[in-house]
Amino acid sequence: MKHKRGFNPLERMAAHRKALHRNMVTSLFRYERVKTTKAKALEIRRSAEKLITRAKVDSVHNRRIVSSRLFDEGIVAKLFTDIALRMKERPGGYTRILKLGQRAGDASEVVILELVDYKLETDDAADKKAKKTAKKEDKKAAGRENKKKTSEKAKASASA
Repeated sequence: MKHKRGFNPLERMAAHRKALHRNMVTSLFRYERVKTTKAKALEIRRSAEKLITRAKVDSVHNRRIVSSRLFDEGIVAKLFTDIALRMKERPGGYTRILKLGQRAGDASEVVILELVDYKLETDDAADKKAKKTAKKEDKKAAGRENKKKTSEKAKASASA
C-alpha cells in the first residue's frame, strides 16, 4: 500500500534526485517537451506545475523562489514572461503525458511530458527549409550571372 508515501524517490539519493528534478524541469521549460520514463514524468510534472503556478504572479518573492529551484536565469525569465502568460487563464493542469510504449532495453514505460499548449512546428520547419533552399538557389543563380558578366568583360577587353 502507498500510505504516507509523499513522493517517488526514484531509487536515488536526495542530492541526485534534486539535481534530476532541476535538470528535467529546466529542459521541460526550455524545449516545452521532454521524452522520459513514466515514473520520472509523474514526479517532474508535480514540480513543474508548482513552478508555473508561482510564475503566474510576477513578484520578486516568486522570482526568488523559482530561481532557487532553477539555476538558468534565461529559463526563469522565459517562465515568467512567456509560459506563465500563456497559462494565465488556466486554473491548473499545465502539462500532459503522452504514452509512447515500452523501451527496448529494459521495457520501462516511455512517455512524452509536454506543456498543454505545445504545438508541433512541422509546418514552420518545412517553410524554413523551403526558404533556405530558395535562398541557396538564388545565390547560385546570382553567382552564375556574375561569372557570365565577368567572362563577357574579359572577352570585350581582350578583343579591344
